[in-house]
Amino acid sequence: MKHIAIIIILLMGINATAQTESALQKHFEAYYKEMRLQGDVIGVIGALTHLNVIAPSKQRTDTLAYIYANDNQHLQALNTIGIEKDDSDSDLAVQVKAISLKALNQPKRALEQFEVLFKRNPNPYLAYELADLKIQTGDNSGATTDIEYGLSNVKDDMKYAFYERQQPYEVSLKAAFMHLKGLVQYNQDKNNIDAAVALIDEALKIDPNFNLASLSRQALISRKENPETPKE
Repeated sequence: MKHIAIIIILLMGINATAQTESALQKHFEAYYKEMRLQGDVIGVIGALTHLNVIAPSKQRTDTLAYIYANDNQHLQALNTIGIEKDDSDSDLAVQVKAISLKALNQPKRALEQFEVLFKRNPNPYLAYELADLKIQTGDNSGATTDIEYGLSNVKDDMKYAFYERQQPYEVSLKAAFMHLKGLVQYNQDKNNIDAAVALIDEALKIDPNFNLASLSRQALISRKENPETPKE
């Protein structure tokens, strides 16, 4: 009889705990919806974190990481979902890893993630990211392949955003590809600066307000006019 009483007490405790967790989950689900309506990023993050503790969910974790990344909290985003390449990751998780690793200046790791995205859904925007990262990591041949894919598939109305100025701006994606093509040309033949400048001039013809291309052109002209003295 004593053992039966103990079992009943334990079952009551388990049931009470389950009811408490269920109530908490409903509370934070309602709180999450309200924070979304108010556009309160901190509140949304708090609600999702609590929900993940109460009822862990891969989809919810991916959403939380995306919100961190979208708020430029890239380290927190990666701490949430990790940095390793995982074929079972959702498209959203791979996207978060790619943009956050790129933002944290990890081009080799970011490249892995962008390659996964491109394999799943090839398009000019991802081709641009791949080409840019391959230039950074010294793979000019690979960058050329991605640039040619991009130029073959880009549409005139496609734009790409740049952030090197205080005020972000958009340019034609085709012009952005031509700029990268000029950088690859220079990397492959530093003695033929004119060829690189000619390609960047093509980018500026497409989009005269392309600030980054203008800066690259100025740097190349400066190198041509003031060549480095060979080291003995």
